[in-house]
Amino acid sequence: MRLDRFLSESTDLSRSDARKVLKSGEITVNGEVITKGAYILNEDDVVMWDEEPLALVGLRYLMLNKPAGYECSLKNSLYPSVMTLLDIEKRERLHTVGRLDVDTTGLILITDDGHWTHRIISPKQECDKVYVATLAEPLPDHAERLFQEGVLLNGDDKPTLPAVLERIDERTARLTIQEGRYHQVKRMFASLGNLVLTLHRERIGPVALDADLALGESRYLTPAEVQALVSDEFYP
Repeated sequence: MRLDRFLSESTDLSRSDARKVLKSGEITVNGEVITKGAYILNEDDVVMWDEEPLALVGLRYLMLNKPAGYECSLKNSLYPSVMTLLDIEKRERLHTVGRLDVDTTGLILITDDGHWTHRIISPKQECDKVYVATLAEPLPDHAERLFQEGVLLNGDDKPTLPAVLERIDERTARLTIQEGRYHQVKRMFASLGNLVLTLHRERIGPVALDADLALGESRYLTPAEVQALVSDEFYP
């Protein structure tokens, strides 16, 4: 890796600012002052800036308990971005794995590993997403069968994949889907003439939202959770 790129990825410096710092003689590699950004680093080189060691920020994997009123976007727009809830270095490199609506709460995955994200959201993965919805009206008796058969949503040209509906009470249900169509859960219940009042995501694949995370809180995934989300053991 070029030294100027290393500096921009391990600090808050832009690539052009990194070159200025290099020219000032503040950067050493293995104790030797290096002033050229094109200098190629070896894996075991020790880079220091004003005698402080620098290290690359590795790939990161987090879960966040998303509150209502936040967008799954990189920047603030009409609503604040979920990224503003994170106190983490190089936050601008992160992205959400899929999205939740502004008024939907619960589990959102965040990473800077694009390949990992693709493995999870790819339709071929058939990754379960589990939601709990509170509804304005009681569910009809045939709701489970309709969702299992697939629902043709308004504006779509093909029905949804089979989904599993579990009644918690007459106005609360747990729904497991394997797609991520626009407003899909709300539109599925709307096809029954019902309105979703609140929606909360509990689980993605084998990873459930940590019960110890309050709304707005996050934590890093464990290595086992990171692997489980893309493991063939869970997606045969």
